[in-house]
Amino acid sequence: QVSVVESGGGLVQPGGSLRLSCEASGTIFSIYAMGWYRQVPGKQREMVATAANGVPAKYTDSVKGRFTISRDNAKNTVYLQMDSLKPEDTAVYYCKADISTTRSGVLYDYWGLGTQVTVSL
Repeated sequence: QVSVVESGGGLVQPGGSLRLSCEASGTIFSIYAMGWYRQVPGKQREMVATAANGVPAKYTDSVKGRFTISRDNAKNTVYLQMDSLKPEDTAVYYCKADISTTRSGVLYDYWGLGTQVTVSL
C-alpha cells in the first residue's frame, strides 16, 4: 500500500512565495517520477511541473522562471518552490508519484488528496 501526502499550501499575497512538499510512503520499490498538478473549479487538472529520473524537469509555460521542482530521493519527497505568485496560481495543488511496488517495474500512478493554494490580497 502506498500513500502520497502533500503539505505547505495556504494563503499568500501576490508576489509572495510558498513551498509545497509531497512525501510518498509505504511499499515502494522505486519511484520513476513525481510531479505537481493543479485544478480550479470547472477546469481540467493541469500539469504544473514534473521531475522524472534521468530527464530534465518539465514546467507548464505559465510557471517557468517562477516555480522550481526538486526531489529528495532518499526521502521519497518532491518539493515545489513557488515564487512571484500570482492570483491565477490559485488552485488545489495535487502531487502524483509514478511508483513501482515490486521488482517487475510496472508503474502505477498514486495521487495525493491535494493542498489549497490561494493567492490574494
